[in-house]
Amino acid sequence: MKKIAVTALWSALSFGFSPIWAQGAPQTKVPKTWDEAALEVWATPLAGINVRPTHISATEYYSVPEYGLRSYPVYMPGREPDGYWEMLQRVGPKPLIEPAALKTESDWILAGQRVFDEASTPQLTVFDPQVIAKLRSREFLEAQRAEPLPDGTLGTFRWVPTKQGVALSTLICGGCHILFRSDGARIPGLSARTEVSRMRPFKAVGVRPDFLESQNHVVRGAAPFYMGRGPLGVWLYQAYGVPWLKNDPNERLKTLTESEYSALVTAERNGGAITRWNGSPLFPAKIPDLIGIKDRKYLDHTATHLHRDIGDLMRYAAQVTFAEMTDFGPHHVLSPETKRVRARLPDEALYALALYIYSLKPPPNPNPFDQNAKAGLQIFTREGCSGCHPPPLYTNNKVTPAQGFVPPKGKPGSIDILHVSVGTDPGLALSTRKGTGYYKVPSLKGVWYRGHFIHDGSLASLEEMFDPDRLTDTFAPEGWNPVGVKTRAVIGHEFGLRLSPAEKRSLIAFLRTL
Repeated sequence: MKKIAVTALWSALSFGFSPIWAQGAPQTKVPKTWDEAALEVWATPLAGINVRPTHISATEYYSVPEYGLRSYPVYMPGREPDGYWEMLQRVGPKPLIEPAALKTESDWILAGQRVFDEASTPQLTVFDPQVIAKLRSREFLEAQRAEPLPDGTLGTFRWVPTKQGVALSTLICGGCHILFRSDGARIPGLSARTEVSRMRPFKAVGVRPDFLESQNHVVRGAAPFYMGRGPLGVWLYQAYGVPWLKNDPNERLKTLTESEYSALVTAERNGGAITRWNGSPLFPAKIPDLIGIKDRKYLDHTATHLHRDIGDLMRYAAQVTFAEMTDFGPHHVLSPETKRVRARLPDEALYALALYIYSLKPPPNPNPFDQNAKAGLQIFTREGCSGCHPPPLYTNNKVTPAQGFVPPKGKPGSIDILHVSVGTDPGLALSTRKGTGYYKVPSLKGVWYRGHFIHDGSLASLEEMFDPDRLTDTFAPEGWNPVGVKTRAVIGHEFGLRLSPAEKRSLIAFLRTL
């Protein structure tokens, strides 16, 4: 396919209007996202080198031009409203939010919802007319087995009117953090892959999810970099290699073929997992549930960062989309040809987004607190589950060492360790650049709707979680599985495996009421 011309975002998505936040200060005091004092002790030191990764400076961060334009859904041809495409040509660039008009917290939350629903991905924004024509071609989409949502839209794809014309892009947040449930419900904040399993493989809405990624030479997972045109293995090791690790298993990525990499990505999707920059496709992690994140002390499965206040959530959102870390002690992981995307959302938009995420509520729980669930509560208490998962949050907000990791002396006081390892696979915590050596103790609130258990999503149901057969090599997990593996043991977190079948049913009934 012809290479897509990618227009630099700081010019393509920021002109055409005078930013309203420059015209008048908002009534609310917005925290500074990239605050040097907050950044100094924000990250958790990494296992193996016992240093915190280095963040870009506030000077560099704020030198990056702001962007923020409204975007609009891409419809399956024949499903868009009358005159829709003409409206997109006519409407011109519109600001994503208007901070000067936001007077109350409710106003800010509604603005944050628009950021969540409409903010587009800088490095996956294209103007190439041939590519745009494909997304407007029913013949092409049917050949791709496109399946629109009930409202006729193609999921994460978005149209972005700019001064240069209408661009094609994808959502920053919604592609991973909106579940379009099989019953038609839309649940923002929940993993988009909650319902997938080996029995129900991931089904893309529209065209394949990497349609734009594969054209723009961007490592999958929406990394905030232009990776150049080097070999696939060079891109992958920049994104995921751990050069300070002896016998780094990620060295394997240097020689992957496109088909081998595609198989890794497919295995992730069918297990509800994803690989972000600084992770590894060899050690994926399930997409987290954002509902209830306000009450969590740490961010990421491996507690890579503290969550002290709303500013920390703002800077985490900024980091994973615009400001990812690339220096780890003496190790610089980028090649000279790789360039950071020169675009960022303004602090006001990140603040609104964080407020909206804090406001997210779980879907109505259909599971009654009946006699069976009451019996399960008694079992939960008797078995000491509340030691790690105390109410009302059903987490103690601590971290546990990964199997084989010994916390170093002189650890930061902000790391609250439960000195018990639950023994789950240590790969993510010890063999990636997200490897702090710890896993955070997750909350059990919402386990009835989240799907996928353990940090890598190996187990797709509570029934699998409490099945003792999962410790055997003949077990066939329905969640994530390595490529080519059909049966394997899913180790760790053996609590509850020795309960009687009736007790397990009661315990599961209770957990589903949380």
